[in-house]
Amino acid sequence: MGEAAAVGEAATVSEAGSFEAMWSALEPIGRDGRTGGYRRYAWTPEDATLREWFAGEAAARGLAVVEDRAGNQWAWAGDPDVTPGVVVGSHLDSVPDGGAFDGPLGVVSAFAALDRLRARGHEPARPIGIVNFGDEEGARFGVACAGSRVLTGALTADRARALTDAEGTSLADAIAATGRDPGALAADPETLRRIGQFVELHVEQGRALADLDRAVAVASAIRPHGRWRIDLPGEANHAGTTRLGDRRDAMLGAAQVVLAARAAAERHGAVATCGKLRVEPNGVNAIPSHVTVWLDARASSEDAVRQVVADVAASAEEQGGTLTEESWSAATRFPDPHRLAALLDDAPVLDTGAGHDAGILAAAGVPAAMLFVRNPTGVSHSPAEFAEPDDCLAGVGALATVLAELTR
Repeated sequence: MGEAAAVGEAATVSEAGSFEAMWSALEPIGRDGRTGGYRRYAWTPEDATLREWFAGEAAARGLAVVEDRAGNQWAWAGDPDVTPGVVVGSHLDSVPDGGAFDGPLGVVSAFAALDRLRARGHEPARPIGIVNFGDEEGARFGVACAGSRVLTGALTADRARALTDAEGTSLADAIAATGRDPGALAADPETLRRIGQFVELHVEQGRALADLDRAVAVASAIRPHGRWRIDLPGEANHAGTTRLGDRRDAMLGAAQVVLAARAAAERHGAVATCGKLRVEPNGVNAIPSHVTVWLDARASSEDAVRQVVADVAASAEEQGGTLTEESWSAATRFPDPHRLAALLDDAPVLDTGAGHDAGILAAAGVPAAMLFVRNPTGVSHSPAEFAEPDDCLAGVGALATVLAELTR
């Protein structure tokens, strides 16, 4: 199994089968038959099925399942109200046409790591929890890590309830449609007190491990990043009869902003993407009266990100538009990653430009750590995202080793 035997302990045939069974059960949920990508959005029927799967796997292991006030699911072995526990897990939702591994690999690996510890006869001195964070990707309502942000208070409940999707459905209405009370949505300090340590395993979103020929790495930091909404005005008119000189075409302003974002990223050593547009009235033969563009910007330093955003804001203002910050995550550094690396056969230590729930918890003062599993394609947020089965089991072994160490 390649490096699976070198990280933690080698998986047995039964453990590999357990992982495969869980993976196979998840695989069809929310998958688009045309693209092969996943559309697992918050508070949808697909999300409900994923939550049922999580609860079923927890029940099969005798774990107590609770849902916090932010809508995240927790499965506990032991009582974290007596002693704060060690929590592992990730999320199950996806970006539009996302890959299979981003999020679900961490949840499946968490259950599999618990199975491995139990098979070894490990008796934890602290409770062990497995979490499924809700709406990590922000694909439907626009705010990434919404579940962990509401949990920690980084996103207020009032603002969260008012968020709307592309069809104009509010988060409050979406929650109500599932039979839950949106008024109960709130920060949950009681749940946070139950977390003594959080460890999130995640597929690598890049090619560093492929280049290093290693299956597993430890995260050192998450680079600063955020999302901004840019609104650009225009005037609706007939595309075939309005002279060019008489047009106020909001799409031209959007095009200028997109180009400005790319130029600013190059200028300041950052990365920036305008990956989503909303056009009004959105007719082929109608001049756009309004375009909304969303900017995602990230860099190794906060200053570089802010310089990019300032340049894009200036471009938007030249087009008569405005820029509004929708979410921001400062740089997050995980404590003592080299300690975990030493446990895992001197695993590489890497930082990342991708945001994660572990970063939100760390920013709220919860001790947190991350493990990455090799992605040979280097592609993420795409159906091409991948991890070899042996590398997935190496990740399970690494997570089990860390979990055993933290619960001695």
